[in-house]
Amino acid sequence: MDLTWSDEDLRFQQEVRTFLAENLTAELRRAAAGMTSVYSDRETAMAWQRILHARGWAAPAWPTEYGGCGWSAVQRFIFATETAAAGAPGLSPMGIGMCGPVLIGHGTPEQKAFFLPRMLTGEHFWCQGYSEPGSGSDLASLQMSARGDGDDFICDGHKLWTTHANVANWIFCLVRTAKEAIPQRGITFLLIDMATPGIEVQPIVSLSGEHIQNHVFFTDVRVPKANAVGPIGDGWTVAKYLMQFERGGGVSSPSLKTRAARVRRTLASDFAGAEAERRALAAQLAAAEIEIAAIEAVELRAMSQLSVGQAPGPESSLLKTVGTELSQRLTEIAITAAGLYAAPYQPHATAAGGPSPGYVPPNDGQAVGPASAYTVTAKYLNDRAGSIYAGTNEIQRNIIAKAVLGL
Repeated sequence: MDLTWSDEDLRFQQEVRTFLAENLTAELRRAAAGMTSVYSDRETAMAWQRILHARGWAAPAWPTEYGGCGWSAVQRFIFATETAAAGAPGLSPMGIGMCGPVLIGHGTPEQKAFFLPRMLTGEHFWCQGYSEPGSGSDLASLQMSARGDGDDFICDGHKLWTTHANVANWIFCLVRTAKEAIPQRGITFLLIDMATPGIEVQPIVSLSGEHIQNHVFFTDVRVPKANAVGPIGDGWTVAKYLMQFERGGGVSSPSLKTRAARVRRTLASDFAGAEAERRALAAQLAAAEIEIAAIEAVELRAMSQLSVGQAPGPESSLLKTVGTELSQRLTEIAITAAGLYAAPYQPHATAAGGPSPGYVPPNDGQAVGPASAYTVTAKYLNDRAGSIYAGTNEIQRNIIAKAVLGL
């Protein structure tokens, strides 16, 4: 594995840096710095996506024939590294990062022609309908039904933990179109317009006080069979393809390095505790940074495999597990470093991924404590879900044990 950037790679790196310096506004940087979860709010994400789309850089991993960049794995890694270092906000992953690759890999020509351009422009803002009450990690037990009625399905069921369903206008769902002896069979991957009669969205307010997740109820929702992606009844194959992108399709080390550097600056400038405690936290942070470097090495190895046409394999589960647990550890160090300033509840000083129902900001709009402390508690609370979503880390360890250790 050659880790030396070529002259072409270095020229691309400089091109990205120049673009970011010219287009990443102070407002977007502030919004990214104030993020309290892995998601930007819809307005911020769309503002940044419009800028990227105008440059042709909204979909780094898509082929050029569908409006993507057609970049190599090395270029995608460089782009992710530079955008994280520059403090750019994230895009919503459900459309361009998840459903888009699925359509490219499994969609019909008509589906690609209709949906992919609208994902790029942001006209369609997507959410993911996977989890149900009692069907999370054991996703194959899902019960949302889709019974055939002529050219349509009639859908009934309940999805939950659906991120940004309150602002999305399309949802991709796993639905049960037949009951089979093997639960993975009889599942269909279906695209549903959120404006369809019979869909009701109810908020789930998280521990951080934010409304980002939702319940989505479907009652006699009529969906064209033409919106099924892949063969009817074989949605599990499509879902497994999507999970490669959800769990390991991107890289996490650039953002983890940026966050670790932010905590280090907090310890250097804003920490108000005893020197012994500061040194202890610095040691914990150094250990985390060593593990981040190890993640980066694995991501570079996966990038090397991708560059020669090989699939990443079980590395996706490994990176998801270690990356989310390291992210949680960084939030723990950050909240300890903030000390008493982690206690005030002040979402008006952050850029949350959604509204905070019932919160009334202070009349003067002022915040308490140093800016480095504004987001730490919300980040800590929101990041507890990191080891659960996209397949719990316990499930990921089972996959690793089977695929790598042969257990």
